[in-house]
Amino acid sequence: MKLGIIGAMQIEIENLKPNIKNLKTETISGVEFLEGEIDGVPVVAAVSGIGKVFAAICTEIMILHFGVDHVINIGVAGSLTPDLKVLDVAVAESAVQHDMNTTAIGDPYGLVSGINIINFIADKDLRAAVVDVLKAKGIHFDTGIIASGDLFVDTDKQRETIRNRFNAIAADMEGASIAHTCYVNKVPFTLIRSISDADGSAMDYNTFAGKAAEQSIAIVLDVIAKIK
Repeated sequence: MKLGIIGAMQIEIENLKPNIKNLKTETISGVEFLEGEIDGVPVVAAVSGIGKVFAAICTEIMILHFGVDHVINIGVAGSLTPDLKVLDVAVAESAVQHDMNTTAIGDPYGLVSGINIINFIADKDLRAAVVDVLKAKGIHFDTGIIASGDLFVDTDKQRETIRNRFNAIAADMEGASIAHTCYVNKVPFTLIRSISDADGSAMDYNTFAGKAAEQSIAIVLDVIAKIK
């Protein structure tokens, strides 16, 4: 196994860095990739950048240039369900692109033309490993559909539309494009999202970012130990 770890926040990958042994760095298309080993498992880690295009570029480079054969994407998302509060975790069963819209020619919302897929299915074994780690750590979580788009979802109307249209539990800006890239390259993936905003919850961003990064790294390290 060679594992790709894609982060949404610089702090996540920087704080993961001390755990990477035999570290080498390489910058491609403006993205710095950290290559080495964690707990004996070959890894490549990077911050993709915000949005679907950056995330897809990062994932494609990891797969084609570095040869990763499994991908874990950590990051943040907004909750679309009352069950998920700030710093709870959403784990993808599948991912959809909520801003993919060719309904004018008769397609359903979210359909990716050419491959005719709406839901990109996450790897069951990776998800099971993540769920086991979350249970062991006592972190509240839910599994379901994560919806992605090049839009910061910040209104109740947007949340309601995405939730009702796709039955999604969380919304982000990268996950489904990583899932799409993994799908066409036949690479298993999982998406892990710390909830950054939810109804009735508020936290200073700097406080949240630090706590989310710490939580994400702890989850990834335990998952690696479990699947190696």
